[in-house]
Amino acid sequence: MTIMKVEVFAYLLLPFLVAFASVSSTNPPVKYESIFNFGNSLSDTGNYLAVGAPGLPFIGHLPYGETYFGQATGRCSDGRLIVDFIAEALGLPFLPPYLKLAEGPYVKTGVNFAVVGATALDAEFFYARNLGSILLTNDSLSVQVSWFKKWKSSICTTKHECDIYFKKSLFLVGEIGGNDYNVPFIFTGAPLEQVRPFVPLVVEAVINATVALIEEGAVNVVVPGNMPIGCIPAYLTTFQGSNPSDYNSKTGCLDTFNAFSEYHNEQLLEALKKLRKKYPQARIMYADYYGASIDFYYKPKRYGFTGGTIIACCGGGGPYNFNLSRGCGQPGSTLCKDPSTFVNWDGVHGTEAAHRYMAKGLVYGPFTSPPL
Repeated sequence: MTIMKVEVFAYLLLPFLVAFASVSSTNPPVKYESIFNFGNSLSDTGNYLAVGAPGLPFIGHLPYGETYFGQATGRCSDGRLIVDFIAEALGLPFLPPYLKLAEGPYVKTGVNFAVVGATALDAEFFYARNLGSILLTNDSLSVQVSWFKKWKSSICTTKHECDIYFKKSLFLVGEIGGNDYNVPFIFTGAPLEQVRPFVPLVVEAVINATVALIEEGAVNVVVPGNMPIGCIPAYLTTFQGSNPSDYNSKTGCLDTFNAFSEYHNEQLLEALKKLRKKYPQARIMYADYYGASIDFYYKPKRYGFTGGTIIACCGGGGPYNFNLSRGCGQPGSTLCKDPSTFVNWDGVHGTEAAHRYMAKGLVYGPFTSPPL
């Protein structure tokens, strides 16, 4: 090979080598000493499994966790989650799930309160609309905040002591709210116009939780927006149609559902602007989960997603390898050979590879505003 060819090859290869570098390969922008996380299955590191994972028992078994941990940990992925990569980037250990704290040594580096299936709105909202039986858990965002308040008394006793501790802490409020839409959309096939009125209520619940945490002493708070749900296999399967105009010609995603996610995010951004004015002492950051992931679908090869972007790595078959009655790890499901070449793991959640790229964009920019 000539010198010129070698140089050209190296030039073409460099972006891929940089992209695949570990999230923790460069110095984190801020020195946080602990993380407190609230949310759903996108960030639960074991709370739902701690109570037996009654609605999703298969997350307690391989292939969940196969890529990094070699065993199931309660994470809804083949490996690490976004919150895991954020912790690594900040030089902190993985967050212990709140419901398992009694089983291990006490740590001051943070706690994870997120629960698989959690909603921003309380369970009563869904029961009042005959949707309560679909919920995987009643441990909504407000319940998680109440856990934090209870736990807080074990870490600091005086306001001064708590203020010093939480000033160096990072609070992640979500992603949360996705399940508030998943319940009617995925499980009942509800039309967009029926669910759209939920959005301001969901945003209000997220804001109320954020306010409660700030009142408890939180200073550095990250509030993520919603993902591009129109690219998720569960949505593509539930709302599969024959009209080509429903689908984005470049990505294969459902444009109307991605527009719904953007509507949620716009409402959340406006609410956060008002919150910053009310609490100028707090550093309230917006994490753009939509922006951090949408490029996967437009430029999959750039990230090595050659296996599939809108097809689940592990699932029960069909055009998107998703079947609500035959999930990943259940009899009859299929598993891809290399999860790192897929964006989606089980039809709803991302792969470790997708989480790595998203976390990198959140920690080092440009998808957290103001910067993390």
